[in-house]
Amino acid sequence: MCRALIACLALILSFAANPAWAQMRWHDTLVNFATLPAGVRFPEGITANPATGDIYVATFDTIGPNPNKLLRYSRHGQLVGSRTIGTPMLGLAFGPSDSKVYITNFNQSKIQRVASDLDGTIEDVATLPLKIGAPANRIEGNPDGSSDTIQFGSVGFPAPNAMVFDRSGNLYVSDSFQGAIYRIDNTQGCIAPCGVTTVLHHPLLATAGFPPFGANGLALSKDELTLFVANTGDDRVLKVDLAASPVSVSVFTESINGADGIAFDDSGILWVAANQADEIVGLNAAGRVVAKIGAFDKISADGAPEGLLFPASLVLVGREVYITNLALPLTSAVGDEPEEDVTRWTVSRFRLLPNRRQ
Repeated sequence: MCRALIACLALILSFAANPAWAQMRWHDTLVNFATLPAGVRFPEGITANPATGDIYVATFDTIGPNPNKLLRYSRHGQLVGSRTIGTPMLGLAFGPSDSKVYITNFNQSKIQRVASDLDGTIEDVATLPLKIGAPANRIEGNPDGSSDTIQFGSVGFPAPNAMVFDRSGNLYVSDSFQGAIYRIDNTQGCIAPCGVTTVLHHPLLATAGFPPFGANGLALSKDELTLFVANTGDDRVLKVDLAASPVSVSVFTESINGADGIAFDDSGILWVAANQADEIVGLNAAGRVVAKIGAFDKISADGAPEGLLFPASLVLVGREVYITNLALPLTSAVGDEPEEDVTRWTVSRFRLLPNRRQ
């Protein structure tokens, strides 16, 4: 009897330490897809040309003196194009009908675009609304039944971050500082400056947390009735009901440490870059974690991170998942972050297995 009890306890502990999702194989080995050119730092935004498999990477270098770059890689990781951009960039998106690369210009609060070969004029598409103000106060309940009131202060300017196109060619844009989601209708056909509609300005889209970025990564459900939004500082993924009148927002899942870029795969799993956990998290339709991929290992001899370090954005091309390692130090203290030791920046990749299941 005693032996049977011990065996049962051992089995229970084994499953507790290794939940079902951890025992499933979701992907092959995480590898380095590309190392950025020397002196090019802090890769943030990423998108892909689905027809060619080319990968585009944008840098978010706010501390200079290095210029920010928009980089183009072949599907084999070869650098085939580069364009110097005057200011830091956060998000990228690829136009489904005009085959242009769309850019969120952080300093100028603009959406811009350039040809897929990165040549020619960088066009201004739209400027985001300035100073729409802080969202309303937010009431957060506590486990003991009490509640806290969070009051947001507006920083005075927008922070255009992530973008996603719907099938009609409308472009959704997140504003990380003002707690808002915007839409630019018929983005690829409108005459610039294109009109910008505020879809939602809500306290759930803002943050009092750290890193100080609220609404961030965006992904549309298959039927495009729901817009999923990462809130980085709150460690949450939200869902916006676009079909509701008025448009509403609720919490989809919590405790995703530094939820940043997000994207769906063809099986309906929502992949989230958890930038403060150095991992990619897979969520099922109920918002439950079903997969965790990656970890930070060390800084290699050439100054590049091995594994994931501050994964910021991700893009899927078929079953291939590409991730930017922002590797940006967040504090002024010396010696407390591995990001301080990075001298070469990378993009990682893994491949989802064809027989994965929820």
